[in-house]
Amino acid sequence: MTLDDLRVFAAVCRAGSLSAVARDLTCSQSAVSQHVKRLERELGLPLMERHPRGVVPTAAGRLLHNAVASGLGGIDHALRTIAELAHGEGGSVRVTTGAVSIRHFMSGAVVDFRRRFPRASLEFQTEVSSRSCLQALGAGRVDLAWITMGAAVRGIEQRGVVSLPWVLAVAAQDPLAARTRVDVTDLQDARLIGLPANSVARSQLDAQLAAFGIRPVFDTGVADWDTAILLAELGLGQAVVPALPQWQGPGHPGLRLLPLPGLPPLTAGWAVRDWNTLGPLARIFADTVAAHFTHPPDAPGDA
Repeated sequence: MTLDDLRVFAAVCRAGSLSAVARDLTCSQSAVSQHVKRLERELGLPLMERHPRGVVPTAAGRLLHNAVASGLGGIDHALRTIAELAHGEGGSVRVTTGAVSIRHFMSGAVVDFRRRFPRASLEFQTEVSSRSCLQALGAGRVDLAWITMGAAVRGIEQRGVVSLPWVLAVAAQDPLAARTRVDVTDLQDARLIGLPANSVARSQLDAQLAAFGIRPVFDTGVADWDTAILLAELGLGQAVVPALPQWQGPGHPGLRLLPLPGLPPLTAGWAVRDWNTLGPLARIFADTVAAHFTHPPDAPGDA
């Protein structure tokens, strides 16, 4: 029984799928299965049952998973702390986030952190969605995930950092551009630029609009908010987007961001497996990012 066996077994229990874990770990499904089988041979009992939609732990598997889930966090914390002690301030922080998050939410914090810990390593892994970030976090590939806050996820702790009001991004020549705000009802039958329908932010937006009986058509799809706003600025459509810091101010004369006060704000923040076992450097980085929203710097665009 090795630590890798236990890590892979815990990942299979979380995912309910051997193939999903194999994709996350970039290995074969057979390799994942061998880790589980090794544990079963040593313990003398089956740990997984196959079902049409994946695998589920047996009674013995649930007992082992509960023990492993609580123990791995402490082991990971100890190993990270030991590594940081061995290298002084030269440890590492692994962060996963969307493509635009560093620009909008972390640029100033990264500079501050680097000044404070010049020997520390910052590793950013870009994912296409909050769900992908949570999968990387659950698989143990990263320490921190910056996500759009959504439904609770078993084994993951979420901590909101910033609330982002929704705005309607339009070009300066758009008929709505002269307004100071937009009512949700103005979006009825609108044709919008939007993120993929399965993204957390898009799902929340769809649900909020549906509560008003509004079902706009998203006829242009993009992968991130920056692209949606850019297309709106170019006059290629309208986009309901969070009020992202870098797009505000006089630097975009062809763009108007019109408040949509009828919609609850979007919340973004940190997700971790366990705050109590998070490594010291990772905790400091998370706190540094949060501090930039609590006490933003004077210079525009640093938050």
